[in-house]
Amino acid sequence: MDQALGSPWGDETAVVDALLEWARRRVVRSSDPKTTARPASELRNEAGKTVTPSGIGSREAMRVFEEVLLPATRSMDDPLNLAYIAAAPSRTSMAFDCVVGAANVFGGLWETGAGAIHAENEAIAWLVELLGWPSTAGGTFVSGGTMGNLSALATAREAARHRLGGRPDGGWRLACTAEAHSSIKSAVRLLDADVVVVPDDHGRLTGDALRTVLEAERAAGRTVFAVVATAGTTNGGLIDDLEGVSAACRDFGAWMHVDGAYGGAGLAAPSVRDRYRGIENADSFIVDPHKWLFSTYDCCALIYREPRLARAAHTQHAGYLDEIDREEWNPADLAVQLTRRTRGLPFWFGLATHGTARYSEAVETTLATARRVADHIRESGHLRLLQEPTLSVLLFERVGWTDEQYSAWSRRNAVDGVILCVPTRFEGRSVLRLAFVNPMTRADKVIPILDTLV
Repeated sequence: MDQALGSPWGDETAVVDALLEWARRRVVRSSDPKTTARPASELRNEAGKTVTPSGIGSREAMRVFEEVLLPATRSMDDPLNLAYIAAAPSRTSMAFDCVVGAANVFGGLWETGAGAIHAENEAIAWLVELLGWPSTAGGTFVSGGTMGNLSALATAREAARHRLGGRPDGGWRLACTAEAHSSIKSAVRLLDADVVVVPDDHGRLTGDALRTVLEAERAAGRTVFAVVATAGTTNGGLIDDLEGVSAACRDFGAWMHVDGAYGGAGLAAPSVRDRYRGIENADSFIVDPHKWLFSTYDCCALIYREPRLARAAHTQHAGYLDEIDREEWNPADLAVQLTRRTRGLPFWFGLATHGTARYSEAVETTLATARRVADHIRESGHLRLLQEPTLSVLLFERVGWTDEQYSAWSRRNAVDGVILCVPTRFEGRSVLRLAFVNPMTRADKVIPILDTLV
């Protein structure tokens, strides 16, 4: 082909055809629940040295990937992967991710990625509508919740710096509970701030507890510039008292950020929408479509009530950037990023293909599955449900079991490819946890497995 003339890579047509055919087969087939991590020493021995001066060739590289490397990864989209917060991308989104890679759009600036960014903004607009925010709200897609939380809190700090005229006496202080995601602590370190821990009410941040802490901080002459509330805690799936938190933030002039990385998707489900009351008053919000909104890795929607505040915090200036059109939203102006792939496009394509109603139905399906499994646990003689599910995470225990018994049962089922359900900690002891985000997960498949805990 003409493109091969003068190319250092030669004619790559056959390689491209083979890779696209592999991708086509992978998108439509079921995942392998037995895939799992392996020791690095085993992988070195089986894969051999692959990066060499002369290369090993595409066929051998693909063989190593398919036979050695891929089986040593966790199948996050398997219907019975119920550990951590897994993923359940639609086949449509998975396939379109291949298109996004092939299009190779630079999505940091409107000038280079206008069409793709326009589509991403349509997906953001649907989330803005779910939040009940004004249509002037907006944002961008970043890699994940950690980057989203960091970018939002950096914006909050810059807005506070402008409002206060500089760094406050006592330094930057942020309030959250101990249940806030670990990325919040990481962001606080990077922002040279301190965490003010608010006592939680059985894992939830409440407006009353927050108000007490903010009053104490004010009496001591200290300023809390931001509060982080959670809409769906990772361990228990709890939603904070968003209404009470928003009222306290308003009264004390603190920025309200809502981490909805996992649970924010529940906004699309009418059966639980009322549990998010108060989120309409927040200043910033994140949700990961790669968790419970059926998109591919890596994709976090970061949204601001007033995007101009994010621009003030994140816009980069340099000689080669002076001619950029600042009238339109440049994703690089809204987060800690400049170079970015248009990672929101698989999410947009899924929404555009299936419609938002289908997404709401899929979220409701997972909630219904979680409720049915919770009912079985509640009625079981050997299991105990530890808290009523707020969303789609269940915490439960096998009465009388030790840490070792939990670990052995979990490992055996993982190795056998039966179910991925790992122990977690609850009130100082080991318990089991199931996180439902896949609409293909069926309660009648999960319940018989739980009965083996007898």
